[in-house]
Amino acid sequence: QVKLVESGGESVQAGGSLRLSCVASGDLENSYCMGWYRQAPGKEREGVATIDRDGGPTYTTAVEGRFTISKDNAKNTLYLQMNSLTPEDTAMFYCAAETSWPCVTKTLAQAQYTYWGQGTQVTVSS
Repeated sequence: QVKLVESGGESVQAGGSLRLSCVASGDLENSYCMGWYRQAPGKEREGVATIDRDGGPTYTTAVEGRFTISKDNAKNTLYLQMNSLTPEDTAMFYCAAETSWPCVTKTLAQAQYTYWGQGTQVTVSS
């Protein structure tokens, strides 16, 4: 069982930066796949960035070059550094983790994830 708690979301102006954190109650090293997903008002939840057990990242095209996913196994924490934010980034951001193998990070598929956080709101104003 893994409990995920996100934090770091807030209201910022376009061009600003935020760093989201996701603290896992269990051992992060047991998670084969982890990721950040977001849901904007009136839209379906979509993949933002994922990271495999070895730290290999995958990004959706819309955030590549602006966002960086990373994890600190010693702190059981997943991060999402977000730079050059735009109003299109406004959404509820969710952290996800999967401890069963196999799982795939390259496709940003979300159906495979067993554990989800409650979300943290990011609002970007123009």
